[in-house]
Amino acid sequence: MTNHFHLLVHQRDPGSLQSFMKGIMTSYSRYFNLKYKRSGPVFESRYKAVRIDTQQYLEHITRYIHLNPRRWENYYNSSLKYYRDDGEPEWLNTKSILSMFSSRESYMKFVADYEEMRDMLAEMKYQLADQ
Repeated sequence: MTNHFHLLVHQRDPGSLQSFMKGIMTSYSRYFNLKYKRSGPVFESRYKAVRIDTQQYLEHITRYIHLNPRRWENYYNSSLKYYRDDGEPEWLNTKSILSMFSSRESYMKFVADYEEMRDMLAEMKYQLADQ
C-alpha cells in the first residue's frame, strides 16, 4: 500500500494514542525528508482513530486490515504472517485476536471467507446490472 497504512493499537491510558501516533508520524516524516532531501509535511492529513467497543467489530477490523493490500496473502509489510505462523516480534501481540478463534487456521479461514464473499457479491452485482 503506497499511500496509507493501518495500525490496530490497544490504548491502555487515555490520551496515550495521541502521543504514540505523534511520535510515529514525526519520526517517519523526519526519516523520509532526510532520505529524500526534502522538507515539509509527508502526510496529507491527520491520522484517523476509531474506538472498537465490541468483539464483533474487533474481528471485522482485523480482517479488514489484513485484506486491505491487493495481494494480502503474501503482502510483505503485513502482520498476517504472524497470525498464520508462529514467531511474532515482541512488539506484536497476536494472542488477543487469535484467542477469539479456535486456531490459527480458523482465523485464516475467517479472513479468506470474506474475500470470497466480497468477490461473489461483486460478481452478482455486475450480473444484475446487465439485466
